[in-house]
Amino acid sequence: MSSPHIARPALPDTRPTKAELKSLAGLMARWQPPQTDASPNGDKSKKTRTGCTLADFDPSAKPFSTGNKQDDKAAVETLAMELDALQNLFYADKRHKLLVILQGTDTSGKDGTLRGVFSRISPLGVRTVGWKAPSDEERAHDYLWRIHQMMPGLGEMMIFNRSHYEDVLVPSVNGQITPEQTVQRYQHINDFERLLSDTGTVVLKFMLHISLDEQRERLQARLDDPAKHWKFNMGDLEARKQWKQYQKAYEGLLNATSTSWAPWTVVPANSKNHRDLMIATIVRSTLQQLDLRYPPGDPALKDIKIT
Repeated sequence: MSSPHIARPALPDTRPTKAELKSLAGLMARWQPPQTDASPNGDKSKKTRTGCTLADFDPSAKPFSTGNKQDDKAAVETLAMELDALQNLFYADKRHKLLVILQGTDTSGKDGTLRGVFSRISPLGVRTVGWKAPSDEERAHDYLWRIHQMMPGLGEMMIFNRSHYEDVLVPSVNGQITPEQTVQRYQHINDFERLLSDTGTVVLKFMLHISLDEQRERLQARLDDPAKHWKFNMGDLEARKQWKQYQKAYEGLLNATSTSWAPWTVVPANSKNHRDLMIATIVRSTLQQLDLRYPPGDPALKDIKIT
């Protein structure tokens, strides 16, 4: 006979309707590269679409916008509050794990997304990692060693500012690994992310896409404002000279590692507010679809009165 438990009050049904899911899926489909594998069973013969280029994605587009800047800002505020409530339930539920990857060129808005979308979420059960160049100790291991140590546990939300993809993008552009090694690393990453998915981690990958002109303006803004000098790195100028090489490398990344278990979403990010609106909307919808619920209460608490 099962033990009695305290019934939880009914929670409002925040799950999106079928119509809302269909509408969101239609919006996202335009901004998701082709999947390299249509299903997580490893059948590489199931190709869904041909490859894409970054020219297919307009960085100045605003597909999630209402058309009114103030309404969009208000929507981001509302979404942030909803994410805070959902994260609290996510942490209490402790049946899921969430990894959010923010990847993009210098000044694409990774830090800004952390502030605009995730800063209002309770820090309980939320961790953030900003990945830098590997240390000597990390170089002594395989390149995914340091990444695996930072995976979320049950009830945790982990947010990556940059990610394991840096360990392919940078060395491939700088000629430190061969094209064959680049392909091999993408295969490693696909297998790694499939392992995460198979063991209960939901993986959301966002490539923040800005234009060359937008990057110039943002870099100049850092130079013009002494309060932002700390954000400026001389290496950013060298990387800017390699813009075309990095754009090509990102195209290869998107086409090689957008899988059914860990798809990429390209976020047009010339507009900072739209970037936040799009990412917050997708994260909220993802959490809403997890059937989150509070665990059953302890029956021993039923008759306790605090005096």
